[in-house]
Amino acid sequence: MELTTRSGFEYYRYDPSLAAAVIFIICFLLTTALHTFQLIRTKTLFFIPSLVGGYFEWIGYCARAVSSNQSPNWTLGPYIVQSLLPLVAPALFAASIYMELGRLIVVLHAEKHSLIRVKWLTKIFVTGDVLSFLLQAGGAGLMASHSQSSATNGSHIITGGLVIQILFFGFFIISTAIFHHRMDSSPTPYSLSSGIDWRRLIWVLYSVSVLILVRSIYRLIEYIQGFSGYLISHEAYLYVFDALLMFVVMLLFHVVHPSELNAWLKSGGLVSKGFRFERLQGATGNLAETA
Repeated sequence: MELTTRSGFEYYRYDPSLAAAVIFIICFLLTTALHTFQLIRTKTLFFIPSLVGGYFEWIGYCARAVSSNQSPNWTLGPYIVQSLLPLVAPALFAASIYMELGRLIVVLHAEKHSLIRVKWLTKIFVTGDVLSFLLQAGGAGLMASHSQSSATNGSHIITGGLVIQILFFGFFIISTAIFHHRMDSSPTPYSLSSGIDWRRLIWVLYSVSVLILVRSIYRLIEYIQGFSGYLISHEAYLYVFDALLMFVVMLLFHVVHPSELNAWLKSGGLVSKGFRFERLQGATGNLAETA
């Protein structure tokens, strides 16, 4: 079924760029393939949501490339896929980020420094993340319906989901900063003796959190402006403030892979160092290079 408009509602306010879509198809394919390899080798299971998010980004931009070849007679299927999957992918990245902080606190024996008890920390943030995910997914589904009113309602629901995501992410960054300050002021004995470079892990969490927060604020402004707004009418902003930022998030997790934390939790295991793997041997954290 081919539709350019639905009761006056256009799928796109421009002709989607094939070149831009292909660039990010390649980028997300490469980084997601490497993350798949790293996850399988290191068995860092709590990173699965982020991996799924990478596939969502890749598939979403594949669908966008399909749409670019259909201008101006865009079909519904590719439009739904490119609207939905890149929209909700950051919520999946967020789930892994929340779980990583909880595990870092456990590894450092530092629950006393956490603003929220560890048993509740991951549950609270992931619950907010799931709620945000469901609202954004449901709103995107409504936007693909065949009426202007449903599309408008869908946009409002997505806006609510993004507000929840921003609030929880803001609180998460504050919680991380408080934990960081308390650890600097009064480090746990284990953090001093184990050799864990926990500050490096913290700074990666800050970095990816800020990137996702900026992206969510961009998306929020986009949906607040509405279907005739400036941001939704100019494709370049989507690639600069969404696609590029999420690609950088995935790159940062290549540089400081969560497998290091996973290995500390298990008192041993493979740690990914890009294309190399090192084995963490025992609770003392000695690293030995392996194939």
